[in-house]
Amino acid sequence: METDRTYLREMVENDFDELCTILQDIDVMYAYEHSFTKEEVYDWLNKNIERYNKNGQGLWAVIHKETNIFLGQCGLTIQKINEKEYLEIGYLFKKEYWHKGYATETALACKEYAFDKLKSRNVYSIIRTNNIPSQKVAERAGMKIMDTIIKHYYNIDMPHYIYGIKNV
Repeated sequence: METDRTYLREMVENDFDELCTILQDIDVMYAYEHSFTKEEVYDWLNKNIERYNKNGQGLWAVIHKETNIFLGQCGLTIQKINEKEYLEIGYLFKKEYWHKGYATETALACKEYAFDKLKSRNVYSIIRTNNIPSQKVAERAGMKIMDTIIKHYYNIDMPHYIYGIKNV
C-alpha cells in the first residue's frame, strides 16, 4: 500500500530495533501508561506477523518513500471487545514524526483498503479518552465517536472511545 509520501509493508524480524524506538518511548506510549520491555516488543512484532499469516493484514511498517526511513506503524487489526469484533485502524509513530500528517495519511489509506479491498462495512479506531492527537487523526479520517468502553491494561481501568465510520 502507498500514500503520497509513504509506503506500508509487513514488518519483519529486522524491524525489531525500529519498533523498540516507538514501543519503549514513554512519551509515545503514554496512552498505555507503560513503555514496553524488549520481550513485549518482540511479542508485539510476532503478533503482527501472525496477523499477516492469519488475516492478511496487521500493523504495517510505515516507510518514507524518499528516505526509506521507518516512521512508525499503521494498519488494520481485529479487536475483540465484549464478544464483538471490530476492524480497527491503529497507528503509532516515532515522536519526531508526530504532527506531520503521516498518521492521517496512512489511516486514510487503511480506511480505503478496508472498504475497497476487504469490502468491510465499517472500520473503527479505539482510542483512549485522553489521547487527543489520535482522536483528531480518527476525526480527519471521517470517524465519529460511537461508544465509550473501559479497557484494562496493567491493572488500570482506561476509558476509551470507539470511533467508527460506515462504508457508504
